Amino acid sequence: MEAARTKKRKRRSLSQRRAMKGFLFIAPWLIGFVWFYARSLFMTVQFSFSNLTVRPGGGYDLDFVWLDNFIYAFRAHASYKQVLTTSLGNMLVDVPLITFFSLFMAMLLNRKFRGRTLVRAIFFLPVILNSEAIVDAMSLARTMMSGGISSSSAELAASASSGMSIEYYIQMFSSLGLPDVIIEYISGAVSRISDIINASGVQIIIFIAALQSIPGSMYEVAKIEGATAYETFWKVTFPMVMPHIITNVVYTVVDSFTKSEVIELAYETAFTNMNYGLSSVFSLVSTLITCLILVIVCGLIQKRTFYYN
Repeated sequence: MEAARTKKRKRRSLSQRRAMKGFLFIAPWLIGFVWFYARSLFMTVQFSFSNLTVRPGGGYDLDFVWLDNFIYAFRAHASYKQVLTTSLGNMLVDVPLITFFSLFMAMLLNRKFRGRTLVRAIFFLPVILNSEAIVDAMSLARTMMSGGISSSSAELAASASSGMSIEYYIQMFSSLGLPDVIIEYISGAVSRISDIINASGVQIIIFIAALQSIPGSMYEVAKIEGATAYETFWKVTFPMVMPHIITNVVYTVVDSFTKSEVIELAYETAFTNMNYGLSSVFSLVSTLITCLILVIVCGLIQKRTFYYN
């Protein structure tokens, strides 16, 4: 009996040591979260229930107004509900497409062929080029070259885009008897195909890492059992990358909202119109909606996720 208790105590100490290692691993992030983000989140909630007035000599005063800012945002503001609805709709279209497009490209880029490293770098370039410093530099370059090469390129791009129409394909899908919801989803995806490609760089890298971590013995067993490529994908590849699908969905949802029109509207309301209370409402509501979507989506995916030890 005493030996069993001693063994149980040793097991607990081992789990405690592992828990301590995990805590130390996330400690830098936790400290940064509490020090920077948690304080900012608390101030955002405080501002959303108040009218903020900036003092001429510095500092600010808060006038508590309870739910007036929320009521104004959803009842009286000219464009907030439309912008929020549009951002949610774009997110619902983009997230599945970005996730499965990233998985598809990762499977292609994981194959062995000449120039594989260069092709992988090309797909990751949009992530680098979309950084603020690069965007500002390219915008300045276009401004300096206005009237020259950039103007002719813009004219060519405009003429090319004006000639590209998907009405023919929409009519073709309609004649096949597809539901209007599916047709609208496909047309919305096609109209934002460039945005989907630009937003898939990080996800592709995560999926490549997931594919490379799959033991080769599992594919060998599937081949010996006579499984086709289709069966191998659904029985081996897809279950093994499911945990990384959760990671990519979380990243894509957050990234979609950080680049949405809701954030632009909140920024403009705060620093152009100087209405910090209303801007805080916009930010707080979008944050809560993002968290709710993540909880629902991750909960649904988690039930079907297989973890390989």
